[in-house]
Amino acid sequence: MNKTVLYKDLGRKDYKETWDYQEELFKGILDVKIKNRREEANEPTPNYFLYVEHPHVYTLGKSGDAQNMLLNEEQLKEKGATFYKINRGGDITYHGPGQVVGYPILDLENFFTDIHKYLRLLEECIILTMADYGLAAGRSEGETGVWLDVGTPFVRKICAMGVRASRWVTMHGFAFNVNADLGYFDNIIPCGIRGKGVTSLNVELGRDYVDEDDVKNKILQHFSMLFEAHLVQEEENRLY
Repeated sequence: MNKTVLYKDLGRKDYKETWDYQEELFKGILDVKIKNRREEANEPTPNYFLYVEHPHVYTLGKSGDAQNMLLNEEQLKEKGATFYKINRGGDITYHGPGQVVGYPILDLENFFTDIHKYLRLLEECIILTMADYGLAAGRSEGETGVWLDVGTPFVRKICAMGVRASRWVTMHGFAFNVNADLGYFDNIIPCGIRGKGVTSLNVELGRDYVDEDDVKNKILQHFSMLFEAHLVQEEENRLY
C-alpha cells in the first residue's frame, strides 16, 4: 500500500480548469489499477491532495435540485459568478475567494475501503482544525459537513463536502469558509438545506482576516495523522 500523498497548492484557479485536472489525476490512478489487474502487476497507485481557491462559482451535485440555485444566467453574470453541474454527490454549494478548498484524490485501497469512514475523517480534519482555534465544531446527523451549535436555533455550517468515488478512487472534497464573503450564499439554498445558516472562520473568531496558509497547514497535519499518510509537497519535496 502506498500511503504517500503528493500535495499541491494550485493557488487561484478557474473551477472548470481544476475539475479537468482532477479528472486527469483520477483517470491516471484508475489506469494503474486496471493495468495491475489485467497484467497481475503490483505498481503502486499515486495519491494527491490539491488545495485551490476558485473565483466565484456555484456547483450542483448529481443528486441536487436545480431549484436551489436562486439566480438566473443574467444575474450570475452580474455577480461575476459561474455555475456548473458536476459529478460529485451532494446538492448545491458556493466556492470563492477566502475559502480553503481541498480535493483529496486518493486510492482508498491504500488506506481503507470505506466511503463513510472517508467522509467522517475529512470532517474530523476540519473539526480538529477548528479546535486549534478554540472553536467547538461537530456534525449534524444525516447532513455531511462541519457545523457549529448543532441542535440549537443558531446552527450554522462552516464546511461543505461532496465527493465522487469509483473503484475506491476519490475526487472532489471539502470547502472550508475561512475568510469567505457570506453574501454569495444568499443566492442559493446551501446544500439544499433550508433554515440553517452559513458562517466563516474569521466571523466566528471576530477577526477581519485569518491566515489561510496557517489553516491549510493545520488541516494537512490532521489529515496526515488521521489517514496515517506521508504528505510530500511537490515543489519542495518536503515531508509532513
